[in-house]
Order: sequence, then structure tokens, then C-alpha cells
Amino acid sequence: MDLDKLTLVQPAPTPGDTSWFRHDRFGMFIHWGLYALPARHEWIRNREMISVEDYEKYFRHFNPDLYDPAVWAKAAAGAGMKYFVVTTKHHEGFCLWDSALTDYKATNTPYGKDILHPMVDAFRSEGLKIGFYHSLLDWHHPEYSVDACHPMRINEEFIAANAGRDTSKYVDYLHGQTEELMTQFGKVDILWYDFSVGASGRFAGKGKETWRSEELISKIRGWQPDIMINDRLQIDQDVKTPEQRMPEKWVEVNGTPVVWEGCHTFSGSWGYYRDEETWKSSEQLLIMLIDSVSKGGNLLLNVGPTGRGEFDERALDRLTAMGEWMKRHSRSIYGCTQAPLEFECPDFCKYTYNPDTRTLYLHVLSWQFGGITLKGEVVKHIDYAQILSDASEIPFQINAEGNTAALKLPIKKPCNAEIPVIEIFLK
Repeated sequence: MDLDKLTLVQPAPTPGDTSWFRHDRFGMFIHWGLYALPARHEWIRNREMISVEDYEKYFRHFNPDLYDPAVWAKAAAGAGMKYFVVTTKHHEGFCLWDSALTDYKATNTPYGKDILHPMVDAFRSEGLKIGFYHSLLDWHHPEYSVDACHPMRINEEFIAANAGRDTSKYVDYLHGQTEELMTQFGKVDILWYDFSVGASGRFAGKGKETWRSEELISKIRGWQPDIMINDRLQIDQDVKTPEQRMPEKWVEVNGTPVVWEGCHTFSGSWGYYRDEETWKSSEQLLIMLIDSVSKGGNLLLNVGPTGRGEFDERALDRLTAMGEWMKRHSRSIYGCTQAPLEFECPDFCKYTYNPDTRTLYLHVLSWQFGGITLKGEVVKHIDYAQILSDASEIPFQINAEGNTAALKLPIKKPCNAEIPVIEIFLK
């Protein structure tokens, strides 16, 4: 079968521009807010059921004096990331920019300055695309009604005193802040909402009718026609966002493959968590990136900066290691997708494929003594093979029947490749 006739999975068309996104594959998530000070999870208000008054101490003491967005942007670019998404406002309601619609913002803390504008400028100067996360929830806003996720959900006195809250007024605020984000920062490439709240036995949920999602999406596309919008307004748009799990195959909606991006943490928390110890190794994170691309998806990997405004040293360690690998292996990530369905991947390996260059990448997750045997349709198309990290040839022998190709590997795993990649040029 001709190479051009093999089956390449393509995602369904979307309203926004996802072409760059499906090429770049690797981005940085940043969760940063007042929760960096308690340093024990970004959902601390929910988990510990902290009142607005008791949470106020973090607002009074937020002063990230070591914040230098140029350092952050260089770390992201050095790791091979091509876009970033930052929490402009998380569920706590605190805003990183000088919003005209609230006093609950960075400019009113001891820090006293807009955080978001210099961050956008720094990442843009490093060539990264710009993405904004914005919470649909707001535990600080005076008109946001109590629901199953609210920190005061079991506080009967609070619930009684706030029974008259008008969520529609909050939603006007949500739309107004979205307009600020869409009109004050130049071109914005991604808008990443989070999230719709399900109903409980006691409280109503909040979904697309509450948020006036159709109206909001229409406004956003008027302000930013090419923007990508995620799926958490309860109306699918440009990208599906599986969280903290690795899909078993290309993500589908009603049986149709879609543009997708897995979002993941280095550890078990999105915000800075001083004492959290379940940190993934750089090898594990690289496998997650490779696995995502092998199924036609992206990886959005999160950093939770400290209250002083620095990246956690453990995150920097992983970013540096991933950057070292990407320096020699990014050809197997950028512009790549799932291999043709007719190609059978060997055990303990992952394929990615660049259809423009007609190049197949064999990621060897466990170095195999003596060699690897390729079988089936792929054998007919092999022209030349090499170790990607140093462009050293990998000889191969095709059997008489033409249905297996034995790749002869060196005994030692390449020393400059945490996960070695065999680059296979197809004819």
C-alpha cells in the first residue's frame, strides 16, 4: 500500500484555529494565586472550609518580591514548551491583573503591581503563545451563590444570611472580566475556562445556562476570532481537556476524534504545595508527553510558583531535564501525531509520526538488548533509520518475505537520551 493511502486519523474541524496547537504539542500551565501562601493546595478554601474573613490574611500578605516573569518564560522555552496558560483568576476569586471590576486583585496587595501584563510580555518575547485560564467559580464574589463546591456549603449561618445572592449579577461580572482579558492583552491564543458545577442533593448546579455560555462564546469570538476555547463551558468548542489521566486512545466525542490536550501536575497539586512529595520523575513526564502525541494530543504541564514568586526547585529540575531531551528529540514531538493505523508498534515502544516529512519516530521506553523487530505494513516503507540524538545509523535487515525488519541496536543505551528515539525515514 502506498504511504499516502495509509490511514491517518484527523480531528474534527473546530471554530477556532488549532493548527499551531496541533503542531506545537507542549505547553506550560501556571496556577498562581493567594493559595501559594498557605502552600497546601489551591483548593485550600474548599478543603478547610475557610471563610472570606479568615482567608483575608493571605491577601494582606501577598508580596511576591522575587517575581521575574522573564525567568519563568525562559524556563518554559528552555523546556521546549511553545505556549502557556496562566490562572488569571482561580476559584478563590483573586485576580492577577488590574481589573476595573473588583478590588480583589494583585494591585491592592502589598505587591501593588499588575502581575499579568508583564507575564504576557515576557512569554510573548520568548515566542510562546498566550493562554488565559479563568475560573467560572468565584468564592469571594458577593453575588456568587453557595453550591456543592463552595467553602461555606455546610455553614448554615452563612447559607441563611446569603440566601438572596443573585448569581446573574455575578455572571455579568464574569462576562465583564472576560471582556477585559480579551481586549487588553493583544492577541490571546487560548481561553481555558474551569468549570461547570454539578447539582447536589441540596444545591443546584451551575452550567451553560447559568454562565450564558452561548452568549459568552459569541462575544469571545467577536473579540478574538482565532482563539481556542476549551470544553468547560459545557459547550464543546476547540479542545477537550482530560485532567490528571492518560487517555487509552485518541480522545473522541460521539465516536469522532477531536483536538485534545491532557493537563497534568508535576505532583499531586496544581498550586504550590510545600510538603507534597508525589513528584513525577523527568522520565515519567517525558513518557506522558510522548504518549500524548502518539495519540494525537498535547501535554499541558503545570507549575505552581511560590509565594515569593519563584518556580519550585523541583519543577525547575524537571523542566531542565525535559529541555535537555527536547533539545535533541523535539523532531519527534513538534508537527507529529499518531502513526498510520496500519503500523504495528513493538512492545515497550511508542510511535509518533510527522506526515509532512514522512518520518516515523520509534520511542524506545525500555532499551532492548540486541535490537527491535518491526513487523507488518511499516516494513514496506522503511528507507533509512538512525538514532535521533546523534544521527548515527541504525542498520536493519528485512527478511525474505518482506514482512519483518530487524533493527540492530547498540548494546549500550545512548548516554544523551533519557528515552532514546529511532528516527525512521519512510519512502
